Amino acid sequence: MMSEQTESLLTGMADAGCKAEEIEKAERILQTGSLSELARFLFMASPDINTEDFMAAVDFLSLHDKVDPDRIGIIGICGWGGMALNTAALDTRVKATVASTMYDMTRVNAKGYFDAEDSEEARYQKRKAMCAQRLVDLKAGEYALGGGVVDPLPEDAPFFVKDYYDYYKTQRGYHPRSLNSNGGWNVIGCESFLNQPILKYSNEIRSAVLVMHGEKAHSCYFSKDAYAAMTKDSKYTDNKELLIIPDAVHTDLYDGGGKNAIPFDKLERFFTEYLK
Repeated sequence: MMSEQTESLLTGMADAGCKAEEIEKAERILQTGSLSELARFLFMASPDINTEDFMAAVDFLSLHDKVDPDRIGIIGICGWGGMALNTAALDTRVKATVASTMYDMTRVNAKGYFDAEDSEEARYQKRKAMCAQRLVDLKAGEYALGGGVVDPLPEDAPFFVKDYYDYYKTQRGYHPRSLNSNGGWNVIGCESFLNQPILKYSNEIRSAVLVMHGEKAHSCYFSKDAYAAMTKDSKYTDNKELLIIPDAVHTDLYDGGGKNAIPFDKLERFFTEYLK
């Protein structure tokens, strides 16, 4: 028998536009009490699935009677900034893309921050640990979570951890259903990223792209390198731009950070120009 909370989950899935078969599967899982199987899908990340999320949204908009299908743009923030760029490289219906304070999730998982773990041995140890964790999860009957932003915050925490804490653990960005605010993704949640570089053909993107990042963000190198790769040996550079925002850190481009860091006027001009 399903509880009020599980009924609410199914209603929420319907409201979010999930397919009937997806809702039916969730209902079967919930009726057996196996929330762990549902957690496998809810708390997993994937280059394919996360890119498909964008493309499915473009599908929906393209067929909507109130939308001009020739004037569709997308915005991706943080990890979804990289996925937005990946979508732009795949979906010719997207006419303008903004990647804001982006992460290349395949790069950071396969190579570590600042490529500090870029070795065959380091990747092998990650694969080995995740494969072992899969069996631990199956034996336990539930998927272990990797943990969200650390709380309480250690005094010697790196700056980027303090930056995330200031957003995900405060009124700025805390939400009871936020993975980063609470238990985090599955430990094995990003396993598929280890062997799948995205943005392989980003220099073939013909549509307009604006890549923007905070000058003081720990992650700024992702945007700089992605822009360089996108414009290297490319015939389509006139409508590409890298915007570095002075003094801004990573999460300042989530909500402005109290600094008015998000250049809304620039975004408006960009989309107005390229979604004519």
